[in-house]
Amino acid sequence: MAGLRERKKEQTRRRISAAAWRLFAERGFEAVTVNEIAEAAEVAKATLFAYFPTKESLALQGVGDDDLAGIVAGRAPGRSALDALRAHYRAFAAGPMTGVDPEVMVSRVRVIFDSPALGGAANALLYQQRQRLAEVLAEEHGERTAALMAAQISAALVTLQETFFRQLAGGDSLAAARGQLAEDVELTFDLLAHGLEHLPGPATARRPGRAKGHRGHGDHGDHTDDTDDTDHTGNTGNTDRTDHADHAGHADRKDQTDHADQRGQ
Repeated sequence: MAGLRERKKEQTRRRISAAAWRLFAERGFEAVTVNEIAEAAEVAKATLFAYFPTKESLALQGVGDDDLAGIVAGRAPGRSALDALRAHYRAFAAGPMTGVDPEVMVSRVRVIFDSPALGGAANALLYQQRQRLAEVLAEEHGERTAALMAAQISAALVTLQETFFRQLAGGDSLAAARGQLAEDVELTFDLLAHGLEHLPGPATARRPGRAKGHRGHGDHGDHTDDTDDTDHTGNTGNTDRTDHADHAGHADRKDQTDHADQRGQ
């Protein structure tokens, strides 16, 4: 009997959620009222609130659900927090997304991205996630360090996931977006582990003041020409100026000596 009640509750929850998302996709989050969702789902408004305490909670199911604190707390002895989190997101990128309808996912992503209210509510959920992570990290690193660690980790992971969903919203296939996600997971955790100073510099970056049209340092022909031009021009100019100064100085000294000799005579 208890199992039947739970199944009915789950069916009601799904019916409310499906009705809400259909309306959100058609008209946008802000334009839909709770009364309209309840009517479309054929439930009382009080029943809707028994399952979803706010309209935002209907739209943000799953946001901030990754248990970062639990992943870190439950990691194997000797394993770092970053290694445990990297493994989790690697598995997410590589594992099968069973039961996921790409069109439904894209529709939901667009609704969230287009709504300032949902953006603020999502940030609040992600802040709570970050705080829980900081509490676990504080057991090993102290509160201050843990707060900074959690902030960096959370910001990087939010950007990682947002980039993935924006690719889907922009029209990329699920397979293409997941392939890029797998690469981004590695880049994200490499940056967290090693910092920005370990990034390679741009291969074609120009030096300040380089003439337009010269290629980068890696092009040996141009690099040799630049060096030779600098050496020949710079050294020739310096040599000419030095020789001129020496001749002028020598002539002045000779004139002064001749005048002194004449006066002495």
